[in-house]
Amino acid sequence: MPDSFVLTNARLVTPEGIQEDASLKIEQGRITGIGQGTPSGMRELNVQGNYLFPGFVDMHSDAIEKGIEPRPNTFFPVDIAVLELDKKIASCGITTMFHSLSFAEMEVGLRSNSTAAGIIRQINGFVSRLKVNTRIHARFEITDLGAVPFLESLIQERLIHLFSFMDHSPGQGQFRDVTAFKSYYGPVYGKSDAEMDGIINRKQRARDNGAPKAIENLVALCKEHSISIASHDDDSREKILWLKEMGIGMTEFPVNIEAVRAAREQGISVCLGSPNVVRGESQARNLSAREAISWGYGDILCSDYAPMTMLHAVLALERLGILPLHEAVNMVSLNPARAVGISDTTGSLEIGKYADILIVDPSEGFPRILSTFIGGKEVYATC
Repeated sequence: MPDSFVLTNARLVTPEGIQEDASLKIEQGRITGIGQGTPSGMRELNVQGNYLFPGFVDMHSDAIEKGIEPRPNTFFPVDIAVLELDKKIASCGITTMFHSLSFAEMEVGLRSNSTAAGIIRQINGFVSRLKVNTRIHARFEITDLGAVPFLESLIQERLIHLFSFMDHSPGQGQFRDVTAFKSYYGPVYGKSDAEMDGIINRKQRARDNGAPKAIENLVALCKEHSISIASHDDDSREKILWLKEMGIGMTEFPVNIEAVRAAREQGISVCLGSPNVVRGESQARNLSAREAISWGYGDILCSDYAPMTMLHAVLALERLGILPLHEAVNMVSLNPARAVGISDTTGSLEIGKYADILIVDPSEGFPRILSTFIGGKEVYATC
């Protein structure tokens, strides 16, 4: 595809609505015109009445962890996992990906400090080989105080682009009680009941002794380096008010209506999971994303653990009458781009922004992405 071309005969999804029979002019990787017809001398690509979506901005995806460790204690080289996943996420319409790596030494698998830090350094080292705009989302389990020096170094070296806090201690957040925690982690990773009790005890001690100061210091460091910050699995109005006090602007996967309502009142962005929308329920039996959005609570959708669900979630919200199509698209494009500070260059089909574009065919009852463009270059096509 040449540097300058025009996409014609499109249903163009903008932040405000849908333009029928529209044309999108691309020059040197950016959008330079929106209108109708083909400008003289430009190569035309007729999209045959299909939709043009902005590329998806996925600010939270754990898919990389499963790509590297598809089964417990079974690992693939990081370069193979990342480069293969890069192809997959382009086919899913994701043009900006925040790979999520967890620092949680007391958990299992990749979620250890040295391993997570090493993977982050490797990914940053070959970003130039990837087709998708690739960034890092570092997740800090607040009960793992040993992670702090690793995270401080990565932040200071500008290898992290989004930072979030999480607390998987039983009794709050995602795990309402000890049984729920053990049922989730024990069978998957082959931990005995005694081993699980040891993990829980260590978590609770760390949570009470040192976590508040570590959070305060890391928040300050992220702000110093202009890194967006989120909190994870918030479950109460009190936690949302704490986010407001700390100057944290996002809550990911709030677990109940109390938390999302408080977030809306406090002007804090709410990020929900697209798998939750597609399935119609939370994997952990917490808040239904469909219900939250239908009540007017919810700003952003991320893929969480399933990149292929972003497109299906958008169209499900429209099909179910929960949101108009353009508002559903904003949840996977413009809204997350704003939340992580990149909306001046991507996240919507507007003049001056990079040509991160999807051609979407919604026909035959099963939506398909026909082409993915990043910076005006086609990086995925079905034929």
